[in-house]
Amino acid sequence: MSALIWLWIFIALLLPFIKQRQIEQARIKLIRQLEKKRNSRVITLIHRQEAVSFLGIPISRYIDIEDSEQILRAIRLTPDDMPIDIVLHTPGGLVLAAEQIAHAIRRHPARVTVFVPHYAMSGGTLIAMAADEIILDENAVLGPVDPQLGSYPAASILKVLEQKPIKEIDDETLIMADIAKKAVSQVKSLVLKILKEKMPEEKAEELASMLTEGRWTHDYPLTCQHLAEMGIIVCNEMPEEVYSLMELYPQTPQRRPTAEYVPVPYKNSKPPQEQ
Repeated sequence: MSALIWLWIFIALLLPFIKQRQIEQARIKLIRQLEKKRNSRVITLIHRQEAVSFLGIPISRYIDIEDSEQILRAIRLTPDDMPIDIVLHTPGGLVLAAEQIAHAIRRHPARVTVFVPHYAMSGGTLIAMAADEIILDENAVLGPVDPQLGSYPAASILKVLEQKPIKEIDDETLIMADIAKKAVSQVKSLVLKILKEKMPEEKAEELASMLTEGRWTHDYPLTCQHLAEMGIIVCNEMPEEVYSLMELYPQTPQRRPTAEYVPVPYKNSKPPQEQ
């Protein structure tokens, strides 16, 4: 009986790792399928909480230096005449990492397409704008790229200088405001450089200011329609493989599901009737 208990414990510990390995193999298979279909290299930058996490605690992800190192390496390993497709799903992250990826995308000679099935905020939007083509699901969104300093938007810190006399502002806030001014200027400069390659300089200047000046909250959703009105051309022709790939990045399981549906596509306008 003791041996059976230990065997059960061993199997219970091993099963999640086996399942994770199967998911990883399925991802690679689907990525290769999409590469053959589009004759491109497919790179994914997907930040979700995995079903397997450290001690059962979900590990949140965002764009970091490790991401930029991996993506830059993938781009270096891609021939100059081969297109690149990037599947992007991220809340954003470090400005340095996002800028490195954006620069690498701009320098790749062949066409770069970014697929956004759900959302690509902040640094994710910066990466998307650097591509030659952005393909969004009709309900997907991008977001503003205004820099954040800690928990505060850089633009909001600068507002303090406009609303209070200098003598009433403490030294720490003045230092933060100086850093905020530089951060906004640096990000705007990069966004302007990217947009000038896609539209007239005057329009690019207007749009770069709009995205970096703190006009909206940092999580404000820019929809397909909103982006089109701003002059950013997006397309809705998302390959089915991208949606299937997202299914292979499961969220941490909950005790009780908050959203449920019959997981099959309906062919007709009405759901199937019971016999």
